[in-house]
Amino acid sequence: MIIDTHCHLDDPRFEKDLDEVIARAHSHGVKGFIIPGADPETLPKAKEIAHRYENIFYAAGVHPYDREKYDENLLKEFLEDEKCVAVGECGLDYYRLPESESARHEEIAQQKRIFIGQIELAKSFNKPLIVHIRDASDDSKTLLIEHDAKKVGGVLHCFNADEQLLELSEYGFYFGIGGVLTFKNAKKLPQVLPKIPKDRLLVETDAPYLTPHPHRGKRNEPWYIVYVVEKMADILGMTTDEIEKITTQNAMRLFKPIEKLSMV
Repeated sequence: MIIDTHCHLDDPRFEKDLDEVIARAHSHGVKGFIIPGADPETLPKAKEIAHRYENIFYAAGVHPYDREKYDENLLKEFLEDEKCVAVGECGLDYYRLPESESARHEEIAQQKRIFIGQIELAKSFNKPLIVHIRDASDDSKTLLIEHDAKKVGGVLHCFNADEQLLELSEYGFYFGIGGVLTFKNAKKLPQVLPKIPKDRLLVETDAPYLTPHPHRGKRNEPWYIVYVVEKMADILGMTTDEIEKITTQNAMRLFKPIEKLSMV
């Protein structure tokens, strides 16, 4: 059994054939799914999908690109739902900062403020974090440690192979491995992967984004996660069954409500 810990099934690109997408995933051994809430406007749809399918769960959060929509009270409403298993996708993204020094400073301050707010929400609801980090490793690591995110832990989504972040494994954080690992030009991640503790590995697709080889250029979907599992097995010198077992156990340990999938 495989659990796709990060797939945007609420994306409009899945609207017409979601049942077929889920069926294809099931046929390839993918039995559990987590929809990361990145935009408050899509949260009602994520919740509806999660309640329609027994083996789909979701998270509630605000991506740094959607920080203007941050509403703590709205997030609290979703975090009270039993099928909401985490806070996120939240974090820091400095990839597209303004050129103006003052504007850069203001945006960074706002991203940090909203990220800290979601760390505190995670602790108050005792739910793990789904963390997005892009070109912001230093600040992300500092905030997670300083604000005691160890109390809830979480996953570094689409792990960007920055070795300094491996220290967060000691603070209850896991590392989401996705399609980037299969890219022909991927260099850092294949080298860093063996350094990640095996009990901190998760698999994800980020569907419909980051489609793995050999389906680059197509819409990504959960069953493609088998290519990530195969590549991990090859790099780590393990069998695909071993990777599936380890990552599924890890997902169930981090996202407690999905433990019941072992009975599905």
